[in-house]
Amino acid sequence: MPHTRISPLITASELAQRLGQPDLRIIDASWWLDGRDARADYEAQRLPGAVFFDIDAVSDKTSPYPHMLPSPEDFSVAVGDLGIGTTDEIVVYDAQGLFSAARVWWAFVTMGADRVRVLDGGLPKWKAEGFAIETGPAPAPAKARFHQRFDASHVANTQDVMSALDQGHAILDARGAPRFQGKAAEPRAGVRSGHIPGAMNLPFGQLIEADGTLKRGEALEAAFVEAGFEPGAPVITSCGSGVTAAILTLGLAELGHSARLYDGSWAEWGSREDTPVVQS
Repeated sequence: MPHTRISPLITASELAQRLGQPDLRIIDASWWLDGRDARADYEAQRLPGAVFFDIDAVSDKTSPYPHMLPSPEDFSVAVGDLGIGTTDEIVVYDAQGLFSAARVWWAFVTMGADRVRVLDGGLPKWKAEGFAIETGPAPAPAKARFHQRFDASHVANTQDVMSALDQGHAILDARGAPRFQGKAAEPRAGVRSGHIPGAMNLPFGQLIEADGTLKRGEALEAAFVEAGFEPGAPVITSCGSGVTAAILTLGLAELGHSARLYDGSWAEWGSREDTPVVQS
């Protein structure tokens, strides 16, 4: 897997040197599976000048599945209201280190942002290195204009996954092994346990170092290879609801490999009656 010329990651020290640049926009994309109030966390402590991106609010409200991508037009309005313009340099982070930030990075890439990266290690790494923190209610950002250029090649739907299976393409599932194997109940009611036939299991945590940063180089590539992924193969990433699948997509991008993300992921596949499920 060749490395990309420009990494989709930015280190805390690199970002600290960029603070104050007029075209820099920092996004807190924190989200918690247990429903914890990420906006309250944002107001308690955040990177200087950061705005809060609500994954559930900036989503397709017509879909029965959680936090699906909104229409490109709705996305443009939402991020413009956050003060993010088309040509801005965008840095996304989250409070867990590397969890939900990758999802918002992927959304911006899909919508055509040219300069968007993830803060490697997120808020914990930023704090550990002693950089400044803001607290309290944040001022409303000045509105901007974001001209979307939606790229469907980054997104997969259920039919795409079924077609990929017929063609022998790789499906990488970022959920933990117990859920993948169907030995643990799904956190959402009405969703079957198990996995997509032929999918490979690569729990997202296997891509992350002890300090919350993404593995790099040979260590990162080895994680994919050990899961059974053949370098260069067409691949779709999946997870519970399309959040941690983006960590696999981010890792592949760091290695110079493209992937489609199954937006509905297991929340959709496992709740439908026309999709096959394997438990093992």
